[in-house]
Order: sequence, then C-alpha cells, then structure tokens
Amino acid sequence: MFTGLIAHIGRVVSQERDALGGARLLIEVAAAIAEGVTPKDSVAIDGVCLTVVVNDARRLAFDVVPETLACSTLGTLRAGDTVNLELSVRAGDRLGGHLVYGHVDATAPILRKTEEGQGHRLVIGLSDELRDYVVTKGFIALDGVSLTVAATTAGRFEVALIPETAARTTLGRKGRGDRVNLEIDPVARYAVAAAGRYGVGTAGSREELAWAYEI
Repeated sequence: MFTGLIAHIGRVVSQERDALGGARLLIEVAAAIAEGVTPKDSVAIDGVCLTVVVNDARRLAFDVVPETLACSTLGTLRAGDTVNLELSVRAGDRLGGHLVYGHVDATAPILRKTEEGQGHRLVIGLSDELRDYVVTKGFIALDGVSLTVAATTAGRFEVALIPETAARTTLGRKGRGDRVNLEIDPVARYAVAAAGRYGVGTAGSREELAWAYEI
C-alpha cells in the first residue's frame, strides 16, 4: 500500500520482453533508495505496484506480467525514460496523501495542460466505465501521484498541479497527448459497490450517493 506522495524519480535502464508476453523492467534509483530495498519488497513505479526481484547496487529489477502491461503505461517505457517511484508505506508513517493500492484501473490521456497561478491545470480524459468513481474534491492517483479532483464534466476531469508536485514528479514534464496511469480512490470504489448492493443507482442523485458513503 502507498500514499501517493512521490519522493523519488527513477530512470529506466531497460525493458526486455519474454516469449510469454511479460517483461523484465530494470530501474536505476538513488543509492539511498537502493540501500533500503530488498527482493520481495513492493515498490510503486508510475503508480503500479511491483515486486522487487533483484537489487543490484542502484538497479532494481521487476517482473511485469502481461496483464499489468496491458492495463498500464509500463509497456511503453524505454531506456532513459523517467518514472515516479514510491516505497510502500510502513505502519506508523505519515499518510500525507491518500491510500493508493498500486492497482491501476486504466490509462487516460492528458487532453490539455495550461498554466494556472504558480502551477498547472491538467484536463484528463475519463471513460464511461470509471465516471461514477470520480467526483469533485475526491481523490485520484495519476502515475502514482495523489491528487484532488478539481472539476468533472462529461468524459473528463481536472486536477491542479502545484509547483512542488510538478517539480518532484514526472507529471510536470508531461503534456497533451501523453497517457497516465489512473487509479480511482478506494473509498469511491467501495461506496459505488455499496450503492449498487443496496439498490441505489450510481447514476442517481448526489443525496443517494452521499447516503451510500455513510453505510
């Protein structure tokens, strides 16, 4: 489990595909990160929870199965690309973002990026399958970064990037046409499931969905 607060940027060394459709992903990280990681540890790479299989000095290796490659942007990574990296949260750590599982729901396109105040506003495309899970002022994880939904409209939602987030994560370098890994807020996932279980339509009124959150 993660918090969506990215403290480190890694660099892709290589991605080698195997005969069965999977891949071995090799990421170079800071020495301080490598020293604290052992095989079998969970690390989020661009918001995708992966298991360390080899720690060779400053290089961490991960096995990525076909399902993960199909559901995320990891399959498009090339040598030299940078990725957001977060170590799994420990009991007692500060939870400054929100609970992020590292289970990507879909990839989504950046439709627009504009300057706003000291930071930027991103407009992200949203599929019909996920629209009930994304609400204004709710949480969302993009490439593993915990963000607050600033606005929602048909087929899209918006988030605001403060300068610190833009500087410390790869989102500051991405723009229109780039795709990001999207993970909905786990609370929204369970609330919508509860609404359906108790006969509350997910396309119903805000009052109905608020009732579901209180169950």
